[in-house]
Amino acid sequence: MAYFQNDDLEYVVNDYYDDVVEFEEDNDAFADNQPRGSLEMEEDSDFEDDFDSSKEKTDTSALEARNGKDIQGIPWERLNFTRDKYREARLKQYKNYESLARPRQDLEKECFQVERGKTFYDFHYNTRLVKSTIVHFQLRNLLWATSKHDVYLVQNFSVMHWNSLLRRGTEVLNVAKPIVPTEKRPGLLARPLSRVQISTMAVKENLLVAGGFQGELICKHMKQPGVAFCSKLTTDENAITNAVDIFRNPTGSMRVMTANNDAQVRVFDIEKFACINQFSFDWSVNNTSVSPDGKLLAVLGDSADCLIADAQSGKAVGGLKGHLDYCFSSAWHPDGRILATGNQDTTCRLWDIRNLSESLAVLKGRMGAIRAIKFTSDGRFMAMAEPADFVHIIDTQSGYAKGQEIDLFGEIAGISFSPDTEALFVGVADRTYGSILEFNKRPYNPYQELVF
Repeated sequence: MAYFQNDDLEYVVNDYYDDVVEFEEDNDAFADNQPRGSLEMEEDSDFEDDFDSSKEKTDTSALEARNGKDIQGIPWERLNFTRDKYREARLKQYKNYESLARPRQDLEKECFQVERGKTFYDFHYNTRLVKSTIVHFQLRNLLWATSKHDVYLVQNFSVMHWNSLLRRGTEVLNVAKPIVPTEKRPGLLARPLSRVQISTMAVKENLLVAGGFQGELICKHMKQPGVAFCSKLTTDENAITNAVDIFRNPTGSMRVMTANNDAQVRVFDIEKFACINQFSFDWSVNNTSVSPDGKLLAVLGDSADCLIADAQSGKAVGGLKGHLDYCFSSAWHPDGRILATGNQDTTCRLWDIRNLSESLAVLKGRMGAIRAIKFTSDGRFMAMAEPADFVHIIDTQSGYAKGQEIDLFGEIAGISFSPDTEALFVGVADRTYGSILEFNKRPYNPYQELVF
């Protein structure tokens, strides 16, 4: 993955993009020096709203949206251009980041034609009382939902908990301060940390795991005070922890897997916080995900080809060929037979593990790379997020042929379905319009499909 010295924690993604849309000369709302992906308005702009003034002003409800308010609170009626015009310009001028300059003119022919315009999840609420931030433009797993009312996100040097029922945010982890692990036992390679720049995160089964920009790993039991374990996984200079995965092995024991820029995958036992396995690969590992039965491991990184490996030994058992660039996201369908991989070539490929010779289907985004993928727990829907502006929800029961497109403005820090499938949360990273968007699943009516 691309490496850089991260001196500016918040909004570092903006350093990579300069191609902002230019409008009329008298437009000062979206200034011509704004980087792509940021909707920050000038400090002296007449249109900038007061973020701290009130929840009523900054948040948007479903009722307000139905009455014409923009779901993100952007005051299009006071700007010199319409939302449609701004969308059109961004689609034309957006430049997708590429690591490999390979010919892609035939990619469109390979892509599955998804019937857009469906609505599976309705907009429910948008809050700007908490807002996502990101530290590396290629890493977007920074938001997790543990119920339809509980969401965890990275906001600067904190992990915040957002209760969507109470509309309240609470800090659950502060990594700007010195972190001293509570677990102390002989042989435990824990060490204090401070000012960790969180690059990736996962929350599952009352365990929060965060990876750091300098190769750190932090584990916290959500029902216990303090941090149970923290350490630096490697001393390599370029050792970003790119991904963390919480899973159970075939015997039911909880494990944490880390993927690092030093081309290593490490597996930790959560009871003892001991590294019980370490697998080496030929390239930086950007993402790993373990199959639902705990037996197979998807390994993606700085290679156009992906690997399927044995989760216990790390030995490759199959290869996935077809992508044209580096991969940064993957997800397994709950049935364990389908693997989805997201790539900088702007596609998501679906693979049937019973036949890895070619991808089952290729789905394409609108503007950029596919940087986050999630399935609902029942396998009915798959969501895939681009770096900015678009989240796609695909109906798996239609053979991945029907989809909903969520159209927003801003960098996407993460996406997460609630475990009960009832809600979808989207983290938006932006100085002014950073927020959490909440969508609720629309009740299924089989007769409606027969009518229309």
